[in-house]
Amino acid sequence: MTAAVMPTYGRIDIAFERGEGAYMYDTKGGKYLDFATGLAVLCLGHSHPHIVEAIQKQAATLMHTSNLYNIPGQERLAERLVANSFADTVFFCNSGAEANECAIKMARRYHHVNGNPERYRIITFDDCFHGRTLATIAATGTEKILDGFGPKVDGFDHVAVGDFDALQAAIGPQTAAIMIEPVQAEGGVMVVEDAVMQKLRQVCDDNGLLLIIDEVQTGMGRTGKLLAHEWSGISADVVTLGKGIGGGFPIGACMATADAAKGMVAGTHGSTYGGNPLAAAAGNAVLDVILEDGFMENVQRLGDLLRSRLEDVCQRNDAVIEDVRGRGLLLGIKCKFPNMDLVTAMRGMGASYCDGVLLAGT
Repeated sequence: MTAAVMPTYGRIDIAFERGEGAYMYDTKGGKYLDFATGLAVLCLGHSHPHIVEAIQKQAATLMHTSNLYNIPGQERLAERLVANSFADTVFFCNSGAEANECAIKMARRYHHVNGNPERYRIITFDDCFHGRTLATIAATGTEKILDGFGPKVDGFDHVAVGDFDALQAAIGPQTAAIMIEPVQAEGGVMVVEDAVMQKLRQVCDDNGLLLIIDEVQTGMGRTGKLLAHEWSGISADVVTLGKGIGGGFPIGACMATADAAKGMVAGTHGSTYGGNPLAAAAGNAVLDVILEDGFMENVQRLGDLLRSRLEDVCQRNDAVIEDVRGRGLLLGIKCKFPNMDLVTAMRGMGASYCDGVLLAGT
């Protein structure tokens, strides 16, 4: 890798030049089966023809205009998300971390306009991940990602998932919201039980808190529902989206009820590129596909099939694999030893594997 690129990633010495469906092709002719999908981004695979066509068509007419003007594609995307979810309104940005920043600000503004500006703290959970901005690394709370960035942004308290005694103890007169992922993907693909999600909804209702659900990795059909929290039968106050919403094109969204968003008036938040015509075209193209009849049912069917096959692998290799976790097509394998040891062993057997990508042949 050239020294001109800041070395913030531990890159592997492979470069890909094209992708199609579930496969990627490197510059040396290697063909790879992609299990990582660009870190949970490519919900419809590489270079899906409908997304490609939509982006090309929009790029030829208008790629960007300021949010000081109406953007018809953005309005259509918002209307479709609202029509198919709990939400009444949507703010568009460029990533999941930005969407989470919006949700954090929204929770604070909500209580501010309700006459309780002292309510600004948000409870998050051990093993969570909410992004890489200063506020979202504080929300995550992991020392590894906080190290070296000075005083942690104030306003976040952390408890273990399912420990309701600790949760109740953490709630105080300054608490504004609870923020959780339905599946803690970065935390080990740990599914939060439906009963826990239901109880969190009740705790929020009992204490006047907003329930923020981070669906950056779980949203856009990955678990077999448009939004993963739908499995628990609850309704959120705020939901954040990123990754899959653009099918490979950068876009994020913060969805909310009208009540939760009542403090977000003109001038309180913004994004130069958020919801631009090109991003909106990509988002609408993704919705065209995932809202088709039978799509979610197919995700559920394929998820059940993949889990079954992975569990067979687990049983045949029980000295190596401990468990298969996840929901729908968001699945992970828990090894009985550090997973990089397994990667090293696979490489020694002639397999080429790197960060969720497995050599499939040439």
